[in-house]
Amino acid sequence: MSQKWTYSFGGGAAEGRSTMRNLLGGKGANLHEMSAIGLSVPPGFTLTTEVCTHFVASKGDYPDGLNDQVNAAIAKLETIMGAPFGGGADEGKVLLLSVRSGARASMPGMMDTVLNLGLNDEAVEILAAETGDGRFAYDSYRRFVQMFGDVVLGVDHYHFEDLLEDYKLDHALTLDTDLTVDDWKALLPKYIGAIEKQTGNPFPQDPRQQLWAAIGAVFHSWTNKRAQTYRMLHDISDEWGTAVNVQAMVFGNMGDDSATGVCFTRNPSTGENMFYGEYLVNAQGEDVVAGIRTPQPLSNSEKERSSLHLPSLEELMPKLYAELDDVRHALERHYSDMQDMEFTIQKGKLWILQTRGGKRTTKAALKIAVDMVSEGLIDSNEAIRRIEPSHLDQLLHPTLDPKAPRDILGQGLPASPGAAFGKLVFTAKAAEEWAERGEAVILARVETSPEDISGMHVSKGIITTRGGMTSHAAVVARGMGKPCISGMGDITVNVKDKTLTAMGVVLKEGDLVTVDGSAGQLMRGTVPTVEPEFSGDFGTLMGWADQVRRLGVRANAETPTDAKVARGFGAQGIGLARTEHMFFDPERIIHMREMILASDEQARRVALDKLLPYQRQDFSQLLSIMEGLPVTIRLLDPPLHEFLPDQPADIENVAKALGVSAEDIIRRSKDLHEFNPMLGHRGCRLAITYPEIYEMQTRAIFEAAADLVKSGHTIYPEVMIPLVADREELTRLKALVVKTADAVLAEQGVELSYHVGTMIELPRAALQAGEIAKDAEFFSFGTNDLTQTTYGLSRDDAGRFLQIYREKGVMQFDPFVTIDQAGVGELVKIGTERGRAERPGLKVGICGEHGGDPASIHFCHDTGLDYVSCSPYRVPIARLAAAQAALGGDVKTNA
Repeated sequence: MSQKWTYSFGGGAAEGRSTMRNLLGGKGANLHEMSAIGLSVPPGFTLTTEVCTHFVASKGDYPDGLNDQVNAAIAKLETIMGAPFGGGADEGKVLLLSVRSGARASMPGMMDTVLNLGLNDEAVEILAAETGDGRFAYDSYRRFVQMFGDVVLGVDHYHFEDLLEDYKLDHALTLDTDLTVDDWKALLPKYIGAIEKQTGNPFPQDPRQQLWAAIGAVFHSWTNKRAQTYRMLHDISDEWGTAVNVQAMVFGNMGDDSATGVCFTRNPSTGENMFYGEYLVNAQGEDVVAGIRTPQPLSNSEKERSSLHLPSLEELMPKLYAELDDVRHALERHYSDMQDMEFTIQKGKLWILQTRGGKRTTKAALKIAVDMVSEGLIDSNEAIRRIEPSHLDQLLHPTLDPKAPRDILGQGLPASPGAAFGKLVFTAKAAEEWAERGEAVILARVETSPEDISGMHVSKGIITTRGGMTSHAAVVARGMGKPCISGMGDITVNVKDKTLTAMGVVLKEGDLVTVDGSAGQLMRGTVPTVEPEFSGDFGTLMGWADQVRRLGVRANAETPTDAKVARGFGAQGIGLARTEHMFFDPERIIHMREMILASDEQARRVALDKLLPYQRQDFSQLLSIMEGLPVTIRLLDPPLHEFLPDQPADIENVAKALGVSAEDIIRRSKDLHEFNPMLGHRGCRLAITYPEIYEMQTRAIFEAAADLVKSGHTIYPEVMIPLVADREELTRLKALVVKTADAVLAEQGVELSYHVGTMIELPRAALQAGEIAKDAEFFSFGTNDLTQTTYGLSRDDAGRFLQIYREKGVMQFDPFVTIDQAGVGELVKIGTERGRAERPGLKVGICGEHGGDPASIHFCHDTGLDYVSCSPYRVPIARLAAAQAALGGDVKTNA
């Protein structure tokens, strides 16, 4: 028996189910599921993702047996609908089809769709006679010709839009709905002529030829640039492929008793348990998201909240609204999750076109997850799994100060919450160029399209003059966690002139604006911010996460501000305090330079004595803020030349301040210069050469600790020696630390437990971990440098080509963002195993940037590490990811 390539659904039955998502794609699996549970779904069939895989690998060929299976599926569809595909003059009926993509993971707007497929010069007449509405029939035909020409034949949509605008101008018409059947009949030959002119071929009249061309276009769209970019941004595998769903067309543009809309079972911005959505009367689905007409609110409550004066579906078609509301509740109960639905009403009959897990803001995701636990739909563990850890970043940063004055330029729809400010740009390309220069940008467009995806990704916020709450800009911005205002009809965006006009004010490219996506407001200039509050749903979910997780979560912090933020976010201590960051203050750097320029040990000690009080104060602040929690202090790590000036004016100033010549500074800088300082005289190697540096830092740590203990504080200092490659280095330097610490504690008459450990950031250290553990009381893997030294890559320079590596599939991810489990991760495993074999119970953590990456946190959990340490604002992300790692299985996201 040949492989099954197609799965049919409709007429109260389905060959697939929602569990077949990998084979049928998300859209297809849900269409089959809804059909199976008895919902009114337009019948159709799904071509599997395996067809796409074959199509892409064979460069456009279809697998054997597919043609026969498609013919059989169409025959079944014709039987259910009681009409022939492409029409039959004898029957007086016509079956038209939609062709849509449906990948395993939701990729809104990234791939192609064709509607009204099967229309031709004969079928349009049959449709007109069947419906008694010639205008509808010819409007549907011109929509099909335009969509097929654009999506399948590559004739850009502006060719058709220009023809339509010119026709309306010549005939004094304003809206598309003003055109009569005769107008559409007059325009259609122009549309078809534009296709023939651009392609050199006539428009295909054969419905079967149209169908196969559309299927091929959808499969080709899997490899288009915007889809590739989207997959790369969302870590979706190129190998998954997309399914294709072929369905019987149902029409929302058959008159005033027809409509189409998009809705969510709960509010996707706030998470409130209220029916939320938009619809249009006498329209097709593409009209709702295209922003051409102003959508109407679904419910009366939504109408009141939005201050819109258009009739809601609830008041215009109350029985159909009630039926749709019943479907809403049925789908939520069935899927135990908030759903994003598309529907069409054709001549008073409701059809459900799609359901999927709705994209939502992080605030909404938290509320929905917590509410569904209290409603009994899910348990707390499932609630933990529902939240994508990296999306918490949306909640962890300041928002606009509600008390600050706002120079408001315009009001639109609050399409995606949050706030951001930046410089105005008007194209995706400009956004990318400005962002590459380090500028924060706000992208202003009339409307966005999938081609804008890269520019949207680098922008801090997005503004569109058209579109509603379910427009492309709104959906994509919410998925990216970026503030967005849509439907700003009172402002004018002129892309050609690079201007935005609002309330008589003309802003140009580069002018500063602020976007408040929660209020839908655009402001001139920048607005002060306030710190976020963490309580309610956030606090509830994080409490559940802390009960589940095994991994500890610490923070990388060396300033009082960062330490306080970290503790506020639930950090269980400091896993990395980088002492070198403490020396760059103007009052201190001069003494650091004096030490570096000193000609002998005695002179170095004089300079270090001047630094001692500063260091003591630094450590006192960190230890007291983290009272009752461990604080891991890394002794000086970077090469000394980094502290010396390199600009002539700075050299002269330092020379004058220290009473030395500029030549002395230049000569010393040259002495210290290294071709590759990452691999040179740094870390523990500095202390082997100049032990007095670590001696001063140790004295500062324990003098601060002694003062705190005498004041009644409970503290847990940990001293970390960096860049150890050999046990002998650690043996000598641990002895120095212990000798100095014990002397200070004896002087102060204080008893205090402390630990001395090391940072494992060299492959040799990982391999020699058993020997090193004879002295080390803890290991902290510095995965930033361990990645550099394992790969032979410089983190500062590798970005120039790593992106190309990812695009070409050489690397699936950036190893500086997500830990390389096969190489760097293997060294972590080896180091952990060998270290614990020598010292059972050895405490092990990581403190590189990977400590805040969810995938890396899963690896750390599986490897048996004790904790991860990350930047303060990523502490909640790490707490949630650690809980998900403890729960095991695949992490669910809001895709």
